[in-house]
Amino acid sequence: MIKLFSLKQQKKDGDQTARGGQQKKASAAQLRIQKDINELNLPKTCATEFPDSDDLLNFKLIISPDEGFYRDGRFVFNFRVGSNYPHEPPKVKCATQVYHPNIDLEGNVCLNILREDWNPVLTINSIVYGLQFLFLEPNPEDPLNKEAADVLQSNRRQFEYNVKKAMRGGCVGETFFECCLK
Repeated sequence: MIKLFSLKQQKKDGDQTARGGQQKKASAAQLRIQKDINELNLPKTCATEFPDSDDLLNFKLIISPDEGFYRDGRFVFNFRVGSNYPHEPPKVKCATQVYHPNIDLEGNVCLNILREDWNPVLTINSIVYGLQFLFLEPNPEDPLNKEAADVLQSNRRQFEYNVKKAMRGGCVGETFFECCLK
């Protein structure tokens, strides 16, 4: 009887040691991103991809607008969540070169909640909806691509033509854009 009890205790102690020794404690950023992803409520025009299923801190968001200037396009954004998340916003870059007043040719995104208006109560969902809104309503008042913003403000028809040309895979000015139609 004593041996049986001590074997059970040894097994229990071994299980706890194995669990404690192999499990790393999750960081605050990992816990929060896990929560954000579990609560993600993506619109039908958006999808996420996790190249490494064990790494929730680096993922892709694909936006495929179904209306507006960018309808039928497919735009990929890379998210890199830092260790200070949610106290600092994730780094978001557009991997698809796009003719857009709020996205420069290097993929930098001008979205206020990714900069000065970031607040720890905001979530990945907030960013997704903010990015989607940029495709529905480009903002020429706060541009990263000043040339695109100027065309949008002065000649909406020319802007729409430039967007379609860029999305089909063509040159706008001196810049060649890869096709990004879905």
